[in-house]
Amino acid sequence: MGWDIWTLVTIAIAALLVGGALAPLETLGWWAGWFGSGSSELALVRQSPIRDPDELSHFLVFLSGVHSVSGETFARREQNLLREMRERLPKSVVVEVFPYSVTNRALTGQRVFSWFWRWALSMKLSRRTLSSIAGTVINVRNLWQVAVSTDRRYGPLYNQGSAELIAGALVTAGYRIGSAMPITLIGYSGGGQVALGAGGHLTEMLASRVRVIALGGVMSSDPGLGAIHRLYHLAGRRDVVQRLSFLFFPGRWPFLRYSAWNQALVAGRIERIDMGPMDHTGAGGYLDSTSYLADARSFLSATVDVIAKIVAEAEGEAEAIHPDAGGSDREPENDAG
Repeated sequence: MGWDIWTLVTIAIAALLVGGALAPLETLGWWAGWFGSGSSELALVRQSPIRDPDELSHFLVFLSGVHSVSGETFARREQNLLREMRERLPKSVVVEVFPYSVTNRALTGQRVFSWFWRWALSMKLSRRTLSSIAGTVINVRNLWQVAVSTDRRYGPLYNQGSAELIAGALVTAGYRIGSAMPITLIGYSGGGQVALGAGGHLTEMLASRVRVIALGGVMSSDPGLGAIHRLYHLAGRRDVVQRLSFLFFPGRWPFLRYSAWNQALVAGRIERIDMGPMDHTGAGGYLDSTSYLADARSFLSATVDVIAKIVAEAEGEAEAIHPDAGGSDREPENDAG
């Protein structure tokens, strides 16, 4: 006997509510020590080959969008972005970290329901009838983790765990604590919130200026805004997702003048960058290499151009403050802009 549409809707709503109720459990289990620490699972972190520190000038950490299932993106457009960044920024190390698990466990890794996530991923990649449903299930699961990051109760734990993962990945990739070498977190979509939440903790852990690039970022008025050096909010005019996401975060509403977001705006720590007629994802999105601006640059190329400019500015600031960056033991300055 077939199921009617209302039965399916009821099941979907029930699954959504159950998923929301269970979302904080991994974070609480990590905090309690039940699931181990993320630093013990750094084998899941994908990164550029380790090189001589004297050859490096910047560390970039990429946090994928909510479609992600592990620390190595399967999305073709994100892979193109990472390849372009590595080619354009040869003195930078590009690290990937899975942003939707404080233990850095891939959904398809050592989990009780890993079989389900492997099935969902295979269905998503197959582009068969259920592929869109499987993709939605993955997205919803990860969106709940973004919600945990924004939560006043669980967010501080989640964001500290994410910062520890990122710090471990950076050190593994060759970052020297106290070197004053710039660190930039690039958060795509929901990864923007995780990057923002972790950024403040990371600043203290590594004694370094941390910048966040939110690529179509879905973000709250996170306390981390008071600790990071600057947030670059890359927003396309056709990106409805990031444009409407602020409605879910009252702290970003302009009349709440004393929220972390609005205080950061006043202090000049948030820079909004207009990306032109770009959409959130897919064809016409920030990472599309087949759509072009009026100046004949592809959307992907224009996005990498912006990232490269931010990297160059960060390196220039680091050189001006610490001419002997890499060997200096000076404390990084804590100015507002």
